[in-house]
Amino acid sequence: MLETKDILETINMIDNENLDVRTITMGISLLDCIDEDIDKACTKVYDKICRSAKDLVKTGEAIESEYGIPIIHKRISVTPIGMVAAPCQSKKIVKFAYALDKAAKELGVNFVGGYSALVQKGFASGDYALIESIPEALSETDFVCSSVNIGSTKAGINMDAVKMMGKIVKQTAEITADRNCIGAAKLVVFCNAPEDNPFMAGAFHGVGEADTVINVGVSGPGVVRAALAKDGCGKNITEIADMVKKTAFKITRMGQLVAQEASKRLCVPFGIVDLSLAPTPAVGDSVAYILEEMGLEVCGCHGTTAALALLNDAVKKGGVMASSHVGGLSGAFIPVTEDAGMINAAKTGYLDITKLESMTAVCSVGLDMIVVPGDVTPEVISAIIADEAAIGMVNTKTTAVRLIPAIGKKAGEELNFGGLLGRGPVMPVRSGSPEVFIKRGGRIPAPLQALKN
Repeated sequence: MLETKDILETINMIDNENLDVRTITMGISLLDCIDEDIDKACTKVYDKICRSAKDLVKTGEAIESEYGIPIIHKRISVTPIGMVAAPCQSKKIVKFAYALDKAAKELGVNFVGGYSALVQKGFASGDYALIESIPEALSETDFVCSSVNIGSTKAGINMDAVKMMGKIVKQTAEITADRNCIGAAKLVVFCNAPEDNPFMAGAFHGVGEADTVINVGVSGPGVVRAALAKDGCGKNITEIADMVKKTAFKITRMGQLVAQEASKRLCVPFGIVDLSLAPTPAVGDSVAYILEEMGLEVCGCHGTTAALALLNDAVKKGGVMASSHVGGLSGAFIPVTEDAGMINAAKTGYLDITKLESMTAVCSVGLDMIVVPGDVTPEVISAIIADEAAIGMVNTKTTAVRLIPAIGKKAGEELNFGGLLGRGPVMPVRSGSPEVFIKRGGRIPAPLQALKN
């Protein structure tokens, strides 16, 4: 039973510490929409999404009103369109993106994810055509997000796909240069992509999922930072970890409540709570500030990776006690443009891509929302993707890259998206060309785990 102090504590978290449910995401299978006629397939896709999610926004708003819990986004994820488009690869695949965007506008959701392809071991029918269409799809739609999984611990890394994605990221930025290169901010390249991720831009509905499902992503860096600021003085590292665990439990408990309530009202199975700490540009709502509250002078100085490892582990340990089903990405996000502390650390030179890469070895996801110079070559982008995928492959974890080449801008300038996507400095990349390595193609073999299935 909840005590009065628990209720008051949660109210304070919401009012003063930026606690919110970042997203309710409905996953929808489109496997029954496959058709050789692309126009019929797109109609089926639109109809099924609108039918399945017709009450999603209304239900989310009702839960917000009744419980006083902010639910920032209502989103939809779908079966990777590369699979749905398999019989139609010679047609204009981008029509599927138009259908997804039309459905998003009809329903009033914030994003729809799943314009995706899973090519970690090679290109299946429909995958190549979909990847080629990504720049056009993201430039001509408003709410569609795209992802490509190019590697996994069991399959290795598809370097042909890595080479291709360097070009696609650059083209997507170029074709949306008049809108601050926003297309690249809606495109993520994964290794070990999870099938139940509720967060954009990487959300898609995996083939192992139910026909429809509700996944919830919570957020609360400001709550963790405030707890450490209030009671962390004089505590040792073990005690700090315990404080984070207890706070993560409280945050996740709220997410579990929202997930179960949405599941019941929508008559859709409850999937998972993703207990990732997702920051925002709001002052105080920052993963970087949590690390600084632990005792770092500034995020990015020596000790940052160790502090982040502590945070990530403690968040997971606290969260799994509060929810019957935890999944997705679950950990601490470090998106540069979306985190006020990360922005400051990058501007002052404490954070560069190399340091961020080392941090991704111990946190959730990877190199996220990083702005790079507009003249960066596709091969350098591919090499950054390959480096990050290697960390994920070898360490059996999800890693990802969301780079935004700032067309027309150089290192030290700034790109501003506004809203949750925030703003960030253009960060320099290393000199020296990886072109010959990237153009070799082929596949980096999977690391040896064991000689058994």
